Amino acid sequence: MKVIHFITSIDKSAGGTTVYMQLISKELKGLIDLVVVTGYSPNPVELPGIEVRFLDLSMFRFLRLEKEFLNLIKYEKPDIVHINGIWEPQTGLFQEMAQELWIKVVLTPHGMLEPYILSRHLLKKKIALALYQDRAIKNADYMLATAQTELDQFRKLGYTKPAVIIPNGIETADVKYKTEWMKVRNILFLSRVHPKKGLELLIEAVSLLENRNFKITIAGEGEPKYLESLKRLSIQYNVSHLFEFVGGIYGDDKWELYNQTDLFVLPTFSENFGIVVAEALATGIPVITTKGTPWQELETCQCGWWIDLTIQNLQNSLSEALNASPELLKSMGLRGQKLINEKYEIKAVAEKLKILYEKILL
Repeated sequence: MKVIHFITSIDKSAGGTTVYMQLISKELKGLIDLVVVTGYSPNPVELPGIEVRFLDLSMFRFLRLEKEFLNLIKYEKPDIVHINGIWEPQTGLFQEMAQELWIKVVLTPHGMLEPYILSRHLLKKKIALALYQDRAIKNADYMLATAQTELDQFRKLGYTKPAVIIPNGIETADVKYKTEWMKVRNILFLSRVHPKKGLELLIEAVSLLENRNFKITIAGEGEPKYLESLKRLSIQYNVSHLFEFVGGIYGDDKWELYNQTDLFVLPTFSENFGIVVAEALATGIPVITTKGTPWQELETCQCGWWIDLTIQNLQNSLSEALNASPELLKSMGLRGQKLINEKYEIKAVAEKLKILYEKILL
């Protein structure tokens, strides 16, 4: 069984979808014949052992892409095409070319139909829906959601095609597990630095805390102007000494950073999965995140705080974590590790995808 995964970028700066592709391709290559088709970028991640076809997907070449896509799909002869992401015209066009050749298509929006995302650049999205995106979603043979909340959103928007929930996962073999839990001193945010991540609210919440015996590391890539605006905001609120911006951290350095962390915070407006939450929990770190993510299990499994995103709620949850005993933090951390090992290991996720592909081809 041959499957093409189409994703417009696997650049290191592209965020969670790139991390997902890196993880899932490593496991899928032993289960199926996998080809990844993507666009050129300055810093693509490596996908060892995977056939990766890089194309120039720039919009000024759009009229030429139809023929290139068609020829590539004819050459590769896949049984299934799996589209990762929406809104970019190239994804809709690749799907259209595959379906012209009667190839089954799986579409994973990766959270791009969530209310917060839909509300941003609303006019552009309305135009995209009218021109190609609504048709592409309705024409997909199968849709894939990473959580029940995302599937509910598909249905709320009127998309009725068959769908399945398969969460993203992590490779637990890479995890450097915590063995010691102390009072919270080192707090970590690790994600793409973007306005949807709620960092302005985090900075303001921190300014309201009486306890200042901690530091917050902001690890992630972002637009230089936006990064500078966050640094200026931290100065404005007199908390710049509590924040350290370290840029993107990857590989073994990332896991070492997790291991040195006492508390993870992701104050995001919207996240269809939030793979960094899974990584932090796997390490043994209690997590604060928002109801813009699907991580209600932080509450049900008692391994973190799942909050409505307000400055007051961030302040309260940070204060609770800062005052928590090492014994409480350890018990929360161990429960988080158990949750990830039992439900979100990437090998199990890849097996579920393979079963889905086989079901579609019956």
